[in-house]
Amino acid sequence: MLSAETGPGSAVFNQSGYLPDNEKIASVRMDGGPDRSFQILSEQTGSSVFQGQMTAPMMDAASGDRVALADFTPVTASGTYRLVTKGIRSQPFPVGKDVYQDPLKLSMRAFYGQRCGCAVDLGDGYRHAACHQSGAYHPSSGRTGAVPNHGGWHDAGDYGRYMVNCGITTGTLLWAWELFPDLGNLSLRIPESGGKLPDYLAEIGWNLEWMLSLQDSDGGVWHKQTSEQFCGFVMPEDDHLISYIIGTGASPYKSTAATADFAAVMAIAARCYHTYDAAFSARCMDAARQAWSWAAAHPKVTFTNPPGITTGEYSDTHCNDEIQWASAELWRTTGDRQYEEAFVSGSQALPLETAIAAPSWTNVAPLAYWTYVLAEQKGNGPLRGRILAQTAAAARSLLARWRSSGYGNTLASTDYVWGSNGVAANQSLLLLIANYFAPDAQLKEAALGNLHYLLGRNCFGVSWVTQVGANPFLHPHHRPSIADHLPAPWPGLLSGGPNAKPADKVAQTLHKLPPMRMWLDDQMAPSLNEVAINWNAPLVFVLAAANAPGH
Repeated sequence: MLSAETGPGSAVFNQSGYLPDNEKIASVRMDGGPDRSFQILSEQTGSSVFQGQMTAPMMDAASGDRVALADFTPVTASGTYRLVTKGIRSQPFPVGKDVYQDPLKLSMRAFYGQRCGCAVDLGDGYRHAACHQSGAYHPSSGRTGAVPNHGGWHDAGDYGRYMVNCGITTGTLLWAWELFPDLGNLSLRIPESGGKLPDYLAEIGWNLEWMLSLQDSDGGVWHKQTSEQFCGFVMPEDDHLISYIIGTGASPYKSTAATADFAAVMAIAARCYHTYDAAFSARCMDAARQAWSWAAAHPKVTFTNPPGITTGEYSDTHCNDEIQWASAELWRTTGDRQYEEAFVSGSQALPLETAIAAPSWTNVAPLAYWTYVLAEQKGNGPLRGRILAQTAAAARSLLARWRSSGYGNTLASTDYVWGSNGVAANQSLLLLIANYFAPDAQLKEAALGNLHYLLGRNCFGVSWVTQVGANPFLHPHHRPSIADHLPAPWPGLLSGGPNAKPADKVAQTLHKLPPMRMWLDDQMAPSLNEVAINWNAPLVFVLAAANAPGH
C-alpha cells in the first residue's frame, strides 16, 4: 500500500493532542496567498476560541513542501478543537493534561506483545499461543545440545533476540524508570500485574531473564538467539525453526559488544530492582561484574554472522563505547574505584566531542558519559565539565534544526536512515538529558517537537505509532500483524519511518524524493516500515517525560 499523502491546503499536527502549557503548532501545506488567518474552534460549542495569523510559507527542505505554521499555543483550556482556515477544516484534536497517557501505555504494552516463550493476550484479538519453547546451541557457540528458552522480546518484525539491540533498548527503558518515577504507577495489564513489582519493572524483567540466560559461566555473553534464517510470515507459535544460541564461531565464542552491553544493563537493573527484589538485584550485580571482567579481558572480540546464518547481525567493529558504558554504570552502581579508573582511562581513546550525540546501538558512548555525570559520586570534575559542555552543544545544534524545520523535527537530511523515527526519538532523549543537566524550556519543547512529528505533524499526516491518532499507519513489517489477518496491526508499535536510501525491492519503486517523503506504508518494505524494540524504547522515554508530573 502506498503512503498517505498531504496536498495543498492540508493541516497536520500531533493527532494525540497537546499539553495545555506547552507549544502548539500545526504545519499547513499551502501555496501562499495574502490571507493567512486561521481560527481554532471548540468542538463542543462550535465557537472560535482563538484567531491568529500563520507565518509566511517557507520551503521545508526535508519534504520539499511549502509550509506555513499556525501557532495556537495560547489555547490552554482542556477540550477538543479543530483548526479552520481558508479551504481547510482539520480533524479534531484534544488539549489536556492526559493526552499522552494512552500512547505511553500502548507503546510500553507493545513490549508485552513482543514477548517470546509464552502466550500473549493484549485483548481485542491480539494474541498468540506460547512460542519458541525450546532452543539449542549452534555450533558457532562452542557448545552443543538443547537449552530451555528463557523468554525475552522478539526484536523487531522477526522472532530473533539480539543482545546488542536489546542492550540499548533495556538500558533506555531503565533510564526512563530512574528519571521519571511516576512510571511506577503505570498500569500495563500484564500477567504479573498485582505482584511485588510495578508493572513497568515486571515487563522489563521478562527480558532481563533472557539476557541472563545468555551469559556463560566465564562471564561472557553470546551475541544472539535466532533461527538460522528468518521464518515465513507466520504467527510466533507457528515458527518451528530451531532457536539457536549463536556465537562468533571461534574461541572465546562470546562477543565484546554483547557482553559489555549486558554488563551495563545489569548494573542499571541492580539499582532499579533493589527496593523491590534484593535477591534479583544482587543476581544482576554479580552478572554485571563477571561480564565486565570478561569484556575487559577480551576488548576486541567482534561478531559477524557465521556461515549459514542470515538473521540480523548487529555487528559492531568498535567496542570501546560499550566497555565505557559498562564501566560507567558499574561505577555509578557500586562506587568501586576500578570501574571509574577504567572509564576515565577509556575516555582518552573515545573523544566525547564526537561521541556525544543521539545514542544508538552502534554508539552507546553518550549513555556512558551521561551516567558518569548522573552518578551520585561526583568523579573527575574537569571531565564532568566537558561532558556537560558537549551535551549542551549537541542540544543547541538540535534546537537550530528544530527551529528551521517546517514540520518541527530535529532531523538533519543525513538522519533519514533505516529507523529515522528512532533517531528522532533518541534526539529527543538527548534534549531531555540536556534539560535535566541545565533546565531550559526550549529543550523540552524541541523534544516534544519530535513527538509531534512522530504522531502526525509530518508531510504524510500519519501517526507513525500503530493505533494512535486519527490516521495511524496500517501496514508494519511485523509478522504477527501480517499473519493474524486482523484489520489493524498490533498496537503501540513505532514505524521505522522515512529512509533516503531504501534497501528493499518494494521501497526502491519510489522515485528519488526529498528524504522525509521516502516512505511507504507497506508491510514488505522493512527498510521503511519495520518496527523494532530499540525504536519503541526512546518513544517510551519521551512519552514518560511528557507524562511526568511538573513537566
